[in-house]
Amino acid sequence: MQQSSTADASAPTVTKILGVIPARYASTRFPGKPLIDIEGKSMIQRVYEQALKTEKLDEVVVATDDERILMHVRAFGGRAILTADTHQSGTDRCAEVAQKLPGFDIIINIQGDEPFIDPKQIDMVCTCFASSDTVLATLVKPITSEEELFNVNSPKVVLNKLSEAIYFSRSTIPHVRGKEQTEWLKSHQFYKHIGIYGYRMDTLLSITKLPVSILEKTEALEQLRWIENGYRIKVAVTDIETTAIDTPDDLQKVLNQM
Repeated sequence: MQQSSTADASAPTVTKILGVIPARYASTRFPGKPLIDIEGKSMIQRVYEQALKTEKLDEVVVATDDERILMHVRAFGGRAILTADTHQSGTDRCAEVAQKLPGFDIIINIQGDEPFIDPKQIDMVCTCFASSDTVLATLVKPITSEEELFNVNSPKVVLNKLSEAIYFSRSTIPHVRGKEQTEWLKSHQFYKHIGIYGYRMDTLLSITKLPVSILEKTEALEQLRWIENGYRIKVAVTDIETTAIDTPDDLQKVLNQM
């Protein structure tokens, strides 16, 4: 008995990771977006099925404030939880689900409007938590075009030497002094933010209790609240492009490509 007890005590702790897909019906730019049909499957079903292909997630659940989405997910065999309709962000919705499903150490917030997200990108965020120092994580992608570089709807990220995010901005950062803007891409490696997040459980519950910060309010980027309050965000770099559907025009472009 004593030998068995010693072996159990020395066994490595298993980290359990939950993937959460926030999905709300009342989008101002595209109402009912999670339920739109994309070649025979809804967008939320496509996101869910991509998440199931990952190697790192122990479970995947859709977090929604709408009965129609809830029933739809359950109809195709997925797991869904009904959450409050007062949440201001997907992070808040993830926190409610995390409290309803105890036992997970890491929560991954998977965007519900990226029907073709590559499972490898989800795994990359999960891998950031191999270090016990990581409490928050996200993805960035190198910017390769001027259109992306100067698009205010595509947040840019500045990293430090530890692969942590120093700042997020809708502006093009950093500014390349003394160069014409047409030369900026040749002068510096810029990164755009890919909107997938990972949180250690205790950190997730803490950041959702923080008040909206000045920087967050100014840029309309919730991750600035975390930085402004001293949290460190680990960053993984991907070369895989993502396709987010924010408007009916975005959907039409995707359908044309398919």
